Amino acid sequence: MNKKFLFVLSLFVMASMLLSACGGGKDEGPTVVRMWVHTNNAFIAGYEPLIAAYEAEHPNVDIQLENFDYELYLQTLQTAMPAGEEADILQLFGTWTSQYYERLAPVPAEVMTVEQAKQTFYAAPIGGYIVNGVLYGMPQEFNMEYGGVLVNKTKFEAAGLTYPPQWKTMDDVLADAVALAKTDDAGMMSTAGLHFTAADPISASFLAGIKQRGGDYWNADQTGFTFNTPEAHAQLQWMVDAVKAGVLDPIVFNDSINFVIDAFFQGKVGIGYIGTWAIAEGKNNFPDFTDEWDYVYLPPIQGDPVFVADSGWGLTVSPNSKYQDIAWDFVKFATANPKNAMQWNIASGTIPAMPAVAESSEVAAAMPWVPKSLALLPYGQYLGNMPDRDLVMYEIIYPHILNTLQGVETVDQALEAIDTEANSTFK
Repeated sequence: MNKKFLFVLSLFVMASMLLSACGGGKDEGPTVVRMWVHTNNAFIAGYEPLIAAYEAEHPNVDIQLENFDYELYLQTLQTAMPAGEEADILQLFGTWTSQYYERLAPVPAEVMTVEQAKQTFYAAPIGGYIVNGVLYGMPQEFNMEYGGVLVNKTKFEAAGLTYPPQWKTMDDVLADAVALAKTDDAGMMSTAGLHFTAADPISASFLAGIKQRGGDYWNADQTGFTFNTPEAHAQLQWMVDAVKAGVLDPIVFNDSINFVIDAFFQGKVGIGYIGTWAIAEGKNNFPDFTDEWDYVYLPPIQGDPVFVADSGWGLTVSPNSKYQDIAWDFVKFATANPKNAMQWNIASGTIPAMPAVAESSEVAAAMPWVPKSLALLPYGQYLGNMPDRDLVMYEIIYPHILNTLQGVETVDQALEAIDTEANSTFK
C-alpha cells in the first residue's frame, strides 16, 4: 500500500478520534434553548411542567429557564437586547411589544398567521402582539385588571352584609365598603372597606370609567392622549368621593403601604380590587390565612361594562436566536395548544387568553372566578400601543391620582398634569 496514503489515512483517524474526544461529533448532547421570564412563583410553576413535557417529546432539546425580579428583568431586557445577548425565548408583557418589536422575531406564517391568531385568542390579549399588522408573539393570559375583587366572607358576615354580595350598582358596593371599614382606637383605619388604591386597579378603574361614561383617552388616530376631559373628570371625582365616604384611607392603604394582596390576606381588607393573578399569589404567600374568601366582579359605573386591558404576559422569540425553529415550536406548544395553555392558566391562576380554554369545564372547576368573568371578557378592548406603557400607568396616572385621593392635588390639577406628562412620552 502507498506510504503516502497510509500517512494520510492515519492522520484522518487521529483527527476523528480527537474530534470525538472533544465532543466535535454529532453526539454533542441536546440543543440548549434559553428562556427568560420574570419571577412569579405561580407562573414558573406553570412553565416547569410544560418545559418537561416538551423535552420529553424532544429529547434533543434542553430548555433552560431563567427568572428575574420584575424591575431587574426590565433592566436586563433593555441592556441585553441592543447587544443581541438576550435568551432565545422571552416572556414579555404583551403591551411592551410595541416598544420592543424591532428587536423581536416576527411569528413565521407557518407557525401562526395574524388572522389565525385573532381567531385563536381574545381581542384584548392578542392586540398587543400585533404591531403594524405583524404578529410578534402569543399571549397566555387575559390581563384583566378591571373589575375583579377579593371579598372576605368572614368580614361581610361580621358586618351583617349579604354574602356573596349581590351588587347591582357601584353605589351598592360603596355602601358595603363603608360598613366594612374600621378604625382603631387612635382613629387610624385598620380595615379598608374597599382597597382600590394600588397602581393597577387605580389605572384600570380610571380608564374603564372614562370608557363607560362614553369618553376616550386616545385622540382619533391614537397619536396622542386626551386625559383632560369631562368623562375623566367625572371618574376621578367619583374616586375622590368614595374616599370621602370612608371606604378607605389612601395614606394608609396604597401601593407601597398595605399593598392590596398583602393587606387582604392579612385580614385588613374587606373588598380588595386586584387582578386574578393575586389569587394564586395569595394562596402561595399566605397559606395560613383562615378567613373564608372569594373573587367576584364589580358592576359598571354606568352603561355596558366596557373596559380596556393590557395585552398580558406571553412568549416571544429573539431574532438573534440560533434555534428560532425550536423556540417558535415551543411557544406554540405552550400558548396555542389548548391542553397546555389550560395547564399554565390553572397553575398561574390567570384568565385564559383563549376563549376555548376560558370556557372549558376544567377551568371552571379549578378557577371558579373565570366563569364569572365570561360575560365581561367580550367587552374588553386592547389598551393601545403606548410609547411607554409602564411610565404612563405607574409614574404618571397612578401618582397623580393617588395625590388627588390624598388631598395633595385637585382633580383639575391632576388631569392637566396627566394629560401633559402622558403626551410628552410621544416626543
